[in-house]
Amino acid sequence: MAKDEIYAVAGKQTEAFEFDDAVASVFPDMLRRSIPGYAASIRGIGALASRFVRPDTHCYDLGCSLGAATLAMRRNIAVPGCRIVAIDNSPAMVARCREMIASDCNENTDVTVVEADICEVDITNASLVVMNYTLQFLPPEERSGMLQKIADGMNEDGIFVLSEKVVDDDDALESLLVELHLDFKRQNAYSDLEISRKRAALENVLVPESASQHLHRLREAGFRHAGIWLRFFNFVSIVASK
Repeated sequence: MAKDEIYAVAGKQTEAFEFDDAVASVFPDMLRRSIPGYAASIRGIGALASRFVRPDTHCYDLGCSLGAATLAMRRNIAVPGCRIVAIDNSPAMVARCREMIASDCNENTDVTVVEADICEVDITNASLVVMNYTLQFLPPEERSGMLQKIADGMNEDGIFVLSEKVVDDDDALESLLVELHLDFKRQNAYSDLEISRKRAALENVLVPESASQHLHRLREAGFRHAGIWLRFFNFVSIVASK
């Protein structure tokens, strides 16, 4: 696993964050050291796949990056005739994702990795859809439409997983969660300079919202049930069903 030292490089703070070759080459380390609870969310996606994916249906990994959620689904789907569609708009991520899928020894479920804008891809016959830390990169005005598209393309009793960085409705709690997350990154050997530079790079690129906003939007899209099933500081994973 290559170590993430991107924001230790002088001058990097002047560039907006993007999922380029540099990020793709260190992405597993970046996730591990930046997102508390990330590994648990991937394990949970696998557990949902084993329980809820139905025969002859589609599964989607929207904003698949290197395919961690895709592989979790593939390794836990226990029914025949399914197809996973993994989608990302970053050429660097797609190239590495295809390598990861090709090296996976589990071939029971077909996987197609697509380089595309997730807003322009049709969702059909879906029993499981995952957006793991992806919606936050869409402009806020496009988020309701994206969730409506997902809901419209899902089968009854289908499961949707939405993982996001959030802001808390309580200002005092939000301040505490931000400080705890900063401590988490320091404990994972990020310097204050690296943290500051990455924060500047992500400004106006990653736009977080509150968990209550996400839950409201999911219910408006037609999901009958939606709730937080995993939370670690200001990172949440929501599970929703039709």
